[in-house]
Amino acid sequence: MYICLCKGVTDRDICQAVKQGAVRMRDLRSSLGVTGQCGVCACRAKMTLDKALSQEFAQQAGVRSL
Repeated sequence: MYICLCKGVTDRDICQAVKQGAVRMRDLRSSLGVTGQCGVCACRAKMTLDKALSQEFAQQAGVRSL
């Protein structure tokens, strides 16, 4: 699903960025350009980042994510 239409960023792009070390919105902005234009995507990007981080931490801990 597209998260940022201005930059063409999808939820998969954000998940991949998390796997590469992104942990803050600042990281997403610098690597993907999220919220760099109109900013409408900020809330959805933050929710997607939080979900991806939770899944990544669960995988690292060996716990199956929901």
